[in-house]
Amino acid sequence: MDAILKEIKANPYLKLIARQLNKYPQEFYLVGGYPRDLFLKRKKEVFDFDFALSASAIKTGREIAKSLKSGFVVLDEEHGSCRIVYNKGGQSCNFDFTDFRGQGILEDLLHRDFTVNSLGLDLKALGKAKKSEDILIDRYGALRDIKNRTIRVISELSFTEDPLRILRAYSLSAVLDFRIEPKTKILIKKHKDKITSSASERVSEELFKILNSKKAFATFKAMADTGVLNEIIPEVKAMRKVSQGPYHHLDVYRHCFEALKQIERLFEELKRYKDIQLFLNRIISGTHTKRALLKFSAFLHDIGKPVSKEHIKDKVCFHGHERTGRNIVRGIAERLRLSNDERNALDKIIFWHLRPGYLADLKDLSRRAVYRYFRDTQNEAVSVVLLSIADQRSTRGPLTRGANRKHHEDVCLGLAKDFFRKSKKKKFIKLINGNDLMAEFKLESGPLIGKLLIAIEESQAVGDIRDKAQAFVLAKKLIKKERQK
Repeated sequence: MDAILKEIKANPYLKLIARQLNKYPQEFYLVGGYPRDLFLKRKKEVFDFDFALSASAIKTGREIAKSLKSGFVVLDEEHGSCRIVYNKGGQSCNFDFTDFRGQGILEDLLHRDFTVNSLGLDLKALGKAKKSEDILIDRYGALRDIKNRTIRVISELSFTEDPLRILRAYSLSAVLDFRIEPKTKILIKKHKDKITSSASERVSEELFKILNSKKAFATFKAMADTGVLNEIIPEVKAMRKVSQGPYHHLDVYRHCFEALKQIERLFEELKRYKDIQLFLNRIISGTHTKRALLKFSAFLHDIGKPVSKEHIKDKVCFHGHERTGRNIVRGIAERLRLSNDERNALDKIIFWHLRPGYLADLKDLSRRAVYRYFRDTQNEAVSVVLLSIADQRSTRGPLTRGANRKHHEDVCLGLAKDFFRKSKKKKFIKLINGNDLMAEFKLESGPLIGKLLIAIEESQAVGDIRDKAQAFVLAKKLIKKERQK
């Protein structure tokens, strides 16, 4: 028995399904990503399985779900598609069942997206099989293209059947480190405008697969070359050929690509920093990680510059581009149906991306300046400093200096260390609250109370006051100043 067949027979999830098959008369094939990854020898921590059935996929899926005491959902009644959500004893995965798309398994496989995904494994023949060839169907050159690490459409109808496959070509290329073959690229260029007809949620998922890979920069460049990137994020077109000042060596468009490249390199450099890696690997929503969102932020961080550009006394300025950019990115995030947590994170990262540079320019970085940075950036403090490092590394004009860049990076990494150190300390307990102030000074609720609390909390955080009495003394001084205005 070869290694491939041995692995199929040993898979605990497939065993669950294989035990059920004798009850059903129809053909039953394992298709999609699992067979591909088997022959690629890709180790997977999470298993999802796609099964193609000759008939009655929904009925069969419902019965197997009942037998496995698992969740069940109909995905597409018209095309006979359903999902079993299996979760038992710490094991979890999805089993998707779909009726053949065509008269038989060969016609069904012809309707797959790419050749590498066109393998079929006959599960009904699994029991008697002695080698993987006994159950393997490879009519369309899947093993050839897997060996050659090539993404190739299985037919010219692939992109018209489902335009999202245009973007999936790039996500597969990024995740598997495969090349897209020339004829497929020609078809991508021909049909690229159709991708906007795909559901935004589906576009977002493929985009974030790219961003979460190690090939985001190279893949974004490839998408730009075929015009696909402009279809997905048309706002980036405005950044082309927008020149910058003498601190920059690239226009805004190329600078944002460079920032994406530099942040990917930075993530590799910081592999030994456990806290940063745990931070980057956090799931924000669904399968979207902080790492992926931060790459997206790097690519979009200066998207507000074209609108903000002006010349003041022969000097190129982009005043307020961080605010303008934040507003543009809000529209992009809404169109891509990103979660509220993702939108809030993008808001903070884009809006505050200049702040670490200002801090690095200070002769003496005070405790108050550091406190205010953490107060404003909140849970995205580390995201902002990492983007700031990538941004600086992407800025290599004639006025830039290596010593300044080194100092800037030291300040940024110092802030990151401070963030993780503070997050492990005991929760910050405020000395007083608004009710205390109103009672002590006979004040009414209003903006003044908020101002006092902000100032008192800051002084407490930097160690200038340590108890309630000192907080009241400070409040008294501040109230007096306010009344003298």
